[in-house]
Amino acid sequence: MSHDAARPLWGSLVQAPLTDVVVELSSSTTIDAPLAGHDVAASQAHIDELKALGLLDDHAARQLAGALDTIGEQIATGAFSWDEAAEDVHMNVEAAVRQAVPHELAGQLQAGRSRNEEIVTDERLWLLAATRRLDEGMRTLQRTLLRRAGDEIDTVLPAHTHTQPAQPMLLAHHLLAFVEMLDRDRGRMADAARRADRSPAGSGAAVGSGLPIDRERVAARLGFSGITANSLDAIGDRDYVLELVAACAITFSHLGRLASDLVLWSTPYLGFARLPDGFATGSSMLPNKRNPDVAELIRARAARANGALTALLGIVHGLPLGYHRDFQEMRGPMLEAVTSLELCLRATDGMVAGTTFDRGSMRSAAGRGHALATALAERLVRAGVPFRDAHWRVGELVAAAATRSLDLSDLAEAELRAALPELADAPGPPMPTLDQALAAADVPGGTAPGRVREALIAAKERIG
Repeated sequence: MSHDAARPLWGSLVQAPLTDVVVELSSSTTIDAPLAGHDVAASQAHIDELKALGLLDDHAARQLAGALDTIGEQIATGAFSWDEAAEDVHMNVEAAVRQAVPHELAGQLQAGRSRNEEIVTDERLWLLAATRRLDEGMRTLQRTLLRRAGDEIDTVLPAHTHTQPAQPMLLAHHLLAFVEMLDRDRGRMADAARRADRSPAGSGAAVGSGLPIDRERVAARLGFSGITANSLDAIGDRDYVLELVAACAITFSHLGRLASDLVLWSTPYLGFARLPDGFATGSSMLPNKRNPDVAELIRARAARANGALTALLGIVHGLPLGYHRDFQEMRGPMLEAVTSLELCLRATDGMVAGTTFDRGSMRSAAGRGHALATALAERLVRAGVPFRDAHWRVGELVAAAATRSLDLSDLAEAELRAALPELADAPGPPMPTLDQALAAADVPGGTAPGRVREALIAAKERIG
């Protein structure tokens, strides 16, 4: 290796080599590896610009492009040899180029650009690809939820507030709630991608490239929809990382809540659901156990995403404007949050697809816990009783039933008619049935069967 080829790529002002501990602290090569393909693509685009500026002739450009093609193939197949001492993905790629072509030619590759702009270019390109994958994962889960809602269109279960039985609802209504949440999650992800879809290439270290790079042409070649407007902002902020991880954290919160429902529903105390084989585990000690480990792990991953977002906000907070090495520490949490969400979307999809629901247990529970009290009070309202009076009187009936260890729906019809004379002449028993209580919630977005069927059709048309 020549003296020039052996020189540190980051310059000559610092003469002594980095100590082992500093190499270990400084290196982000392993973390950066998912960005490597984008780094090669950005370097290919830069070669075109150097050629257009007359800094490379055709032969030199072909040599550099050929070396990068080979490096790209090695990265894609896992054959590339990474060197932790080279610090990051950019310098690993550049070092490999220096091994493949004359060092004078390799040295021209970095003309007019900085690692500061390279990393934000790579991260934004990676982010755009990641959000497309995440969107497809969320859409797949939505389709599974829609299919399961269609399977359970007549299944009744109790809705809860404060983890207490509130009113009856359709299971399809519950599942469709998560479809709506995922719609918003997809919107947040799309918003994050839209704002990240600007090329920072040509921003240099802080003030812009000293060469007249055609930034719009580079952006178009890399697939960006435009360029960043300010070089200092481009290299000195990471709000695109914050937005992406925030969107992941919010999506995770929804997956965690769905997982919590399945954990609760699968307990023998409720017996509403049975998780599929392959998504539940046994116990090393207790032969009677069927544990909802997958759902619990998804729920825990949501907490990790929240922690990642908090850490990233802490890194950015208070930094003077410009590039700082602190930004390197943001990459790991970003990559991990996305990778984890992709995994958990697949796991949630499989778990939801294979879960079986005990319709009898759900329907039985939906009629307990005095869950028909609101429907009864609303019957009084329709008979002309002010709601607060109706609320109070039905509450007294609930209390009377509870002292006798009965449910409100267990009270005799004669007792109800005596206590609620406004309903004495109404056709049928005063106490509404489960089906009547469901049908009463007949407003857009309500759980009345007709409304749920409409919502299911509309969601299928929207999601495809």
